[in-house]
Amino acid sequence: MVRNFGFLFVTACAALSCSAAEITKPLRPLVIAHRGASGYLPEHTLEGYTLAIEQGADFIEPDLVSTKDGVLIVRHENDLTETTDVAAKFPSRKTIKTIEGHAVEGWFSEDFTLAEIKTLRAKERLPFRKHDNDGKFLVPTFAEVLDLRARKSKEKGREIGVYPETKHAGYFASLNLALEEPLVVALKAAGLDRANAPVFAQSFEPASLQKLAGLVKVRRILLLEGAGAATTDAGLAAVATYAQGIGPGKNMIVPVDAKGQPGVPTDLIARAHRAGLKVHPYTFRPEPQFLPVGYGGDPAREYCAFAALGVDGLFTDTPDLALKAFRESCPMRADTTR
Repeated sequence: MVRNFGFLFVTACAALSCSAAEITKPLRPLVIAHRGASGYLPEHTLEGYTLAIEQGADFIEPDLVSTKDGVLIVRHENDLTETTDVAAKFPSRKTIKTIEGHAVEGWFSEDFTLAEIKTLRAKERLPFRKHDNDGKFLVPTFAEVLDLRARKSKEKGREIGVYPETKHAGYFASLNLALEEPLVVALKAAGLDRANAPVFAQSFEPASLQKLAGLVKVRRILLLEGAGAATTDAGLAAVATYAQGIGPGKNMIVPVDAKGQPGVPTDLIARAHRAGLKVHPYTFRPEPQFLPVGYGGDPAREYCAFAALGVDGLFTDTPDLALKAFRESCPMRADTTR
């Protein structure tokens, strides 16, 4: 089976010279559009999600924060500074807050009503990406993303998944703006409260997932930033009591040295699978600021390496490049029923 000799495949085909006839066609990982097609359009916009769907993404990923009036909007952080024109629209609302032990200066979603949020326009966060679309797109609500998912699923004739993340869940709970209940209400309103729904709810905070486990039937993924108690065999077994998978940083699977060279893969995938957990690493990006130099500037080599190691899905800013790799560089078959 391909997933049992993944590292040998990576070694033998490091230059991606293997033909389709030389390999068995395995099941490809789910392609999760990280904040939409964020390599091309400003992140967390309906336009970015739409492009990701057009490119063929299996899932779109909205990060959730709350407004002052308790509405879930889609932003990677509650600090709106880097992804919107809030500084120009509301210069006097800048403040400093302590979030998860860190002092942060900026403009925060919980200080604005939805009506105020809707006056803002999104912008590209990263300076080295195109800024042609800055100021064009609105900040969407989670409900709007779910409506887009339903509409595009019908239009495309395939079930498009949604992969919401509760951001700073404990912090928002301390403000009486808990994220879990409105997330559940939205999923139920969209007819997605079932175990086989095309939904993964994710969080870095176990308490948020444990709370969701008692409120909704959808699958849950614990995000991981580095090795810790959750990555031991006992820790993975504990995660399996309230989640169906983990989302580790990709360096937790393939370490990269100071020179940008990928090292020997860890056994995290195998141990997670033994615990009954899916593995969805993040984040795959093609720019040299993110792509380890050991892949020779070719993102397909990284996608194929991780697919051969047996990941069940992966987060990418460029769904089209991931799917092209799985179609041409390391041919794989799709199965979006997972």
